Amino acid sequence: MPAKKKTPAPRKPPKSITPPVPVNPVPAPVTKSVPDKPIVSAAKAVPPAPLEKPYAPPQPLTPDDERTWGMVSHLSTLLNLFTGFGGPIAALIIYLVYKDRSRFVAYHSLQALIFQLIWWFGGGVLIGLMWAIVGALSAVLVGIVLIPIALICTPVFALLPLGAVVYGIVGAVQTSQGQDFKYWLVGDWVRGTLTGS
Repeated sequence: MPAKKKTPAPRKPPKSITPPVPVNPVPAPVTKSVPDKPIVSAAKAVPPAPLEKPYAPPQPLTPDDERTWGMVSHLSTLLNLFTGFGGPIAALIIYLVYKDRSRFVAYHSLQALIFQLIWWFGGGVLIGLMWAIVGALSAVLVGIVLIPIALICTPVFALLPLGAVVYGIVGAVQTSQGQDFKYWLVGDWVRGTLTGS
């Protein structure tokens, strides 16, 4: 018997390579059409809230107020008699409050502040410095000779603040009359500082 020929098995087509299908595909963005005319509701339209009040620069002082605050800034030196340090603080407060409203008040209050710092605290510093030098030189016998000089100079330096009080009162009187008062040396420096020259 002749041998049976084996018939070849049908060939399977080759596998085609296809990309994997995503499990959760992202949907394409949906665009909505905008109507040509806005839809007006039947409810009453609410007006917009009023804007906040715009910033207004501070109002300038009247000439009477300028003279008054200039005088008060010079008289602040009297506070030093009772507190020892209140005068410069009062002059500084007046300067900070009124510097944008009046150049006159700014000038006089800054003058009073610097003048008081120099004369009130400067006198105390000079007395302390003088006695520190005398004490240090006493170790080498030279300071013992300087003690009488220091005793004489101490009352003179102690009178500096009292002279500053009198000068401050003179400044207050002239300022209250509308005159342009300036302290010796201090006034020109303050004016140059305020004008930027």
